[in-house]
This record gives sequence, structure tokens and C-alpha cells, in this order.
Amino acid sequence: MTDIKMATAEHQTTAASNGNSELFKRIKNPIIAARNLGLFYGHNEALRDVNFEVPVNSITALIGPSGCGKSTLLRCFNRMNDLIPIVRISGEVNYRGHNLYGDQVDPVEVRRRIGMVFQKPNPFPKSVYDNVAWGAKINGYKGNMDELVERSLRRAALWEEVKDKLKESGLALSGGQQQRLCIARTIATEPEIILMDEPCSALDPIATLKIEELMRELQTEYTIIIVTHNMQQAARASDYTAMMMLTDDREAGTVVEYNETDTIFTNPRDKRTEDYITGRFG
Repeated sequence: MTDIKMATAEHQTTAASNGNSELFKRIKNPIIAARNLGLFYGHNEALRDVNFEVPVNSITALIGPSGCGKSTLLRCFNRMNDLIPIVRISGEVNYRGHNLYGDQVDPVEVRRRIGMVFQKPNPFPKSVYDNVAWGAKINGYKGNMDELVERSLRRAALWEEVKDKLKESGLALSGGQQQRLCIARTIATEPEIILMDEPCSALDPIATLKIEELMRELQTEYTIIIVTHNMQQAARASDYTAMMMLTDDREAGTVVEYNETDTIFTNPRDKRTEDYITGRFG
């Protein structure tokens, strides 16, 4: 990453709080909200004072240079970081007003309601049908499994391509099809939020556009938060964009600006946001 001259701490705090607070006033009853969120890997601070709200049925992009904590923040929203023994978290992540890190909260239930699609397609070495049905079975689904599998594949815009291949291995599909299969697998557990960690980075442009079109279709039923390094993708596919950077001491990542995507890309408040999206650094 190109070294840049960072703004003063006062400027950083003011820019972030002013821009974010105005947006937060317009977001009514956010489905998920981070409050002064911090995270440590052992003694190493990875996130600091993250404040972030996501409206229902929106697509929100997390952008920023490599190493600024985008994927770490994304994994805070469904407690995936809990799987790392040395992680310590401060602050809150509220889901529909309830702190996901409260003592009585079951992380497994959190991950059912807040599903995740990873950077590289990771279908199980099972049939297409079993890939989709697996999560539902684990969660004790009692309905018609055939209907659930078909409905999930249709929602993932994959049914017409695989309806005659349901017993074939999911690993035999193309990369783009595998990623949509993973989305169908996530949908089958009936989440409210879908987290996507650079879901198109391993895909060609045509497959990428299919995923972006799919995101827009899914938005009517789900809230989506996506990490992406592709500025064009963030501009095309998201309603809101959060710009993340390292703090002045370069020890932790934080959200320095968060607004509607059109505003972030046409009239950013923070000079660092403008420099990043125009390719001057990052």
C-alpha cells in the first residue's frame, strides 16, 4: 500500500462523526448497528471505535485499502471472529436492537440469521441438492426439502442451469455457478442478512455481473453487506458505502466515512475517501 500523509486525529474524528451522524438520523430502525466496536487479536488492535448502521433491505459496501479491517468488521456481524481463540471484542453489535454479544445469545443462531458467502466459492464435496439442503437439515428444517432446495436455487438464479444436475457434484459447476450455489446454500437457512466477503474476486466479468444482478434481486427479501476492492462494483451494486482506513497511529481500522453510495462517489467529505476511490492511493 502506498504510504500517505494521514490527517490529524481531530480531523479524522470530526469528519467521521459529522458525516455518519447525519446519515444515522435518516436510517430508521437499522437492522444491524455497531456501537463503538473494537476488536483485538491478542494484543494487536484490529478495529477501533467503529460506528455503523445498516438499513433493512439495503446493499452496503465496505471499501478501503488492504489491511484496514473490512473482512474483520464483516465477521463481527455474525460472530465468525469468535472462532479465533485470541479475539477480544469491545462495544456492541446490535441486531434488531439486541446486542449480538450478550451473554445469552447463541452464536449458532446468529449465524443462521446472518449468513455468509466467502471470497472463494466453497461448495461441499456433495451433490448440488445436498449442498443446498445441508444447512437446513442441520438447523432442523421440517418442511418439504425438495421445495426448499428449488426455491433457494431459484432465488439464487441457478435453478434453470442445474435443475437436471441436482444429483451431480457441486464441484463440477463453473466458478460463477459455484458461488451462486453457495448463495443458495446460505438462503436455504432463511437468514435476514447476507454477508459477502469479496464474492466476485475469483470470478470473470460475466460471472461478476450475474452476482451483482442477483444481489439486486435478493435485496427485496434480504439485507446485504459486501466487502469489495472493486470500486466500480461498489458504485454499481450498493446503496450505501462505508470507507475504512487505518487510524492515525496505523494500528487499527475504523470507518472514516459512511453515506449513500452516490454521495461517497461524487461528493465525499473526507479527502482520503476521494483519494482512494480515484486511485491516488490504496
